[in-house]
Order: sequence, then structure tokens, then C-alpha cells
Amino acid sequence: MSKKFEEKTINTETIYEGKVIDVKIDDVELPNGQTSKRELVEHPGAVAIIAVTEADKIVMVEQYRKALEKSIIEIPAGKLESGEQPEVTARRELEEETGYQAESLDFVVSYYTSPGFANEIIYVFEARGLNEVENKLDGDDDEFVELIEVSIEEALELIRSQRIHDAKTIHAIYYLMQKEG
Repeated sequence: MSKKFEEKTINTETIYEGKVIDVKIDDVELPNGQTSKRELVEHPGAVAIIAVTEADKIVMVEQYRKALEKSIIEIPAGKLESGEQPEVTARRELEEETGYQAESLDFVVSYYTSPGFANEIIYVFEARGLNEVENKLDGDDDEFVELIEVSIEEALELIRSQRIHDAKTIHAIYYLMQKEG
């Protein structure tokens, strides 16, 4: 790792501690000796699941996103719990949000969602061999989702109409297209 652009933290002030994120302001010394402030969001990380049925339908959920003031269609996803491994979170979130369990769950990629101001990392898994569970795990009390299963062609239309409008889901669609193409 190159250290030529490293910023040395001089002081940290936590200004908010929440259920999902913490927000802090760091005073930093820049590589040229000047100082600056960095507004940072700390997040424990998340998983996203590209779940594909035997009929080659992509399992998605529609839910309201308050930050956007609209409902969008997304692949199932959820926050890592403290000390939980990403694969465990992926299996739990898949069942909570969709009622499916997967025979195979393969790691695809991880990436930072907004590295300019947040440390959130998302781990993406592909789930195959889906089986509905009789007594699915209960999801979060404040989360309301509707299950949707779409083909790649339908998903592309949902992207064009901005019903799918988030990076992890668009990445999932293009990943499947590349994989099958």
C-alpha cells in the first residue's frame, strides 16, 4: 500500500452514534503538511445476495427507501451484525427477506459503497438451489418488503425506468449478464 497520500488523524470527534451508522469529524494532516477536516460515516458493513431460481428468475424485493423518498426494487441485502461472518449474514438475510434458503452460496466480490465519506463495505454472494422454507425467519420490525422475481430482460427494463436504481442491484444484473453471455 502506498503511503504517499496518507492523511494523519490529529483529532476525532464523534458527533452521532446511531442504530445503523456513526458520524464523526476527523482533523487530518495532509501529505503537504496542511490540515483539513473529514466528515466520515462509519458503518459495520453489509451483504447483498444475487439469488437466482431454477427458472432463471432473479429474486428481488421492493421496499420504500426514506433517503430517496420512493420505493425501489433491489436484490436482498442487509447489515452485518457484530461479530457475524458475511456468509452467515447473507444466509440470514436471504431467508428473512425472501423466505428462501440456498443450497449453494458463493462469494462474488466485495466493494466500498462510497469511499469518499463512508467505510461501508458490501459483500456480494450468488445464491443458487433455492428452497422455500416453511417457517421463515422474521425480519426487522421496521422493514416492509414485497417479493418480486424477474428475468434479466425485465430487470433491464426496471433499470431503464429507474425502478431499479441502486448500485448493488445494477451490478448484480450486469454480473449475471456477463456470466451468462
